[in-house]
Amino acid sequence: MPEPSEGGVTPAETAWFTEVVREHSTALVRYFARRGPRQDAEDLAAEVFATAWRRRDDVPREAVLPWLYRTAGFTLANGRRKRVDLPVEELPETGVVRIDHDPELSALFDAELRGALESVGERDRRILLLHAWEGLDGAELAAVLGISRSGADAALSRARKRLREAWGERLSF
Repeated sequence: MPEPSEGGVTPAETAWFTEVVREHSTALVRYFARRGPRQDAEDLAAEVFATAWRRRDDVPREAVLPWLYRTAGFTLANGRRKRVDLPVEELPETGVVRIDHDPELSALFDAELRGALESVGERDRRILLLHAWEGLDGAELAAVLGISRSGADAALSRARKRLREAWGERLSF
């Protein structure tokens, strides 16, 4: 068993964390930059890394990036909730889609695609963008969503189907 250094942190933990930050910081900053103001992306990524450090015993070594993306999703949601000036009892259970100033969708230049993505639910949009922008599928997507691999595959398939339907409706005359 390695000897902890000052503060109870082992050199192995420090090395592991340094490698995690080196390997995944660009992906996390990009994740946040696609979903909000670019100037906030590095601060939000740092917040996720701080959480990873505090919870380093909980981070699955075989799936670090999906764990980071899942934590990033929670961090982003918490940040957005903080900006909504509503008492907790007035917040809707299912989540109101606030498309008007959604940075994720404003990053898309194609108005038809943006419109189709606006018309699918928030969960479907999140799944589609995790797949398309972050390149996640299978086990990684399941880890981010907190569901089984088969559940993630089914959710991606359903989200794609709904997007195809929404796209078709927008293009039909």
